[in-house]
Amino acid sequence: MKLKLRDIRIIMMGVNLIAICFVSIFIYYTTRSICENYAAREFLNTVNTLPVRPAGVVLTSIVLYMCLVASFVMRERIYANSIRFALGSLVFDFFVSVAIVMILNFNYNGIFFLVFASIISYSKGERSKYFTICLALACFLLTDQELLSINYKLFLFSDYVNYYEASAQQYYIAVFNIISSLNIILFIIYCIFMIQQQKGTIEEINRLNDAIRKTNEDLQIANNQLEEYAKITEKMGQTKERNRLAREIHDTLGHTLTGISVGIDACIATIEAAPEDTKVHLEKISEVARNGLLDIRRSVNELKPDALEHLSLEVAITKMITDMNSITDMQIFFENRTKELNFDEDEESAIYRVIQESLTNAMRHGHASRVWIVIEKKDGEIELSIRDDGIGCNKIENGFGTKHIMERIQMLNGSVEYKSGDGFTVIAKIPVRWGKEYD
Repeated sequence: MKLKLRDIRIIMMGVNLIAICFVSIFIYYTTRSICENYAAREFLNTVNTLPVRPAGVVLTSIVLYMCLVASFVMRERIYANSIRFALGSLVFDFFVSVAIVMILNFNYNGIFFLVFASIISYSKGERSKYFTICLALACFLLTDQELLSINYKLFLFSDYVNYYEASAQQYYIAVFNIISSLNIILFIIYCIFMIQQQKGTIEEINRLNDAIRKTNEDLQIANNQLEEYAKITEKMGQTKERNRLAREIHDTLGHTLTGISVGIDACIATIEAAPEDTKVHLEKISEVARNGLLDIRRSVNELKPDALEHLSLEVAITKMITDMNSITDMQIFFENRTKELNFDEDEESAIYRVIQESLTNAMRHGHASRVWIVIEKKDGEIELSIRDDGIGCNKIENGFGTKHIMERIQMLNGSVEYKSGDGFTVIAKIPVRWGKEYD
């Protein structure tokens, strides 16, 4: 639509150029013909006045019209985004058009339609466009030559036409009327297109407002749903955190108490036969109890095991195994088949707790005498295997300990497998994270 409106104005510019050239050049050549044919006295008897310089009328009117064209080009092409320049150039166009009409002695005033067509395109709102159209018609009517010639002496185009024969007069008048009528028709078409565009814009705005209103309603519904989801998520987070703390306390407390229980049983058996050995054994049990208490405090404070606070994972596992070997009769063998155990904190904590819980279960439920722990990398995964030679079980049930082992590994997108037969085996697999290399 915008392209069509601009095209109409360009056509109007061409029509107005033809009209200005036709009127000014016609008067110039007619005046020259009158002088050459020595018919000036007869012609002067039929007119009110003559142009001072007919050639000057042609030159001045065409130069001014070129200024009008230049203003249009600069407004539409060079300074298209400058509202201030657009307003200034429109005022300039209006005064130039008035000057052209006056130079032509009001013989042609259709140029006002061209200027007001540009003004209409910059008018905002339907009322302002209708007002501009009315103003254009008012300027056209107020500069009508026949109306002004009543009170002012003007050289008339019709007087110059009457100089020629009747057949030629009809031709010249027809050409002038066609040009003037074409200019008016183009202005009317332009106004119709502009009004249609205005209505289309209003309809589009209404449609957009409806869409925005519906979007706001959808956003409000989504916002309410998000608030409900946030409440549910918060409750789930609280439950998840309580479960995590329960696992931490269970792992630490269960492991520590199991070690203490087994150690005390050993002390009872040796207290009469070897009191000194029993005393040493009780000191180690006391140390294990203190370490376990620290771990419990760490778990309550939402921190990782105390051993991992100060030691690497491999050293922490070795220390845990050494402590277990020192207070129980169980033999624990640890083999690390990777170059180094370099994991993130959540992975280290999970691996440490899985080993701790598995050793506790091997002592408490399996009554194992030996346990083998192996950590290695297989097919892009870290595989942790804990196997004991205990009594095993006929049916594997997920108790508190085994359930928490599974939850810890699943939080790392891993998997856990339990096997029973010639003892009990825990196999935990953790995917290797991007950018990490463990071998």
